[in-house]
Amino acid sequence: MHDVTLSPAQCRGARGVLGWKIEDLAAATGLTRKTVSDFENGKTTPQPRTLRDIREKLEAAGVEFIPAGAYQGEGGPGVRLRDQPSSGP
Repeated sequence: MHDVTLSPAQCRGARGVLGWKIEDLAAATGLTRKTVSDFENGKTTPQPRTLRDIREKLEAAGVEFIPAGAYQGEGGPGVRLRDQPSSGP
């Protein structure tokens, strides 16, 4: 599996780079808006399966999660869009 635990900030950041609203992530995962919102605001910690489902949907949409210290041992965890193959010839 993955070596990065999904944090609320990473979830918000992933939605941000995708241009998704909370409702978009909720619909993609089959969760309620409240479940996603409460997680992102640090009010609750979802079950491991729920976190995995969120992560998998975000990754399938093109997000890459970056572990803390990935760059020369510096920096905290983050998110970015994966390089997308060009659609040209």
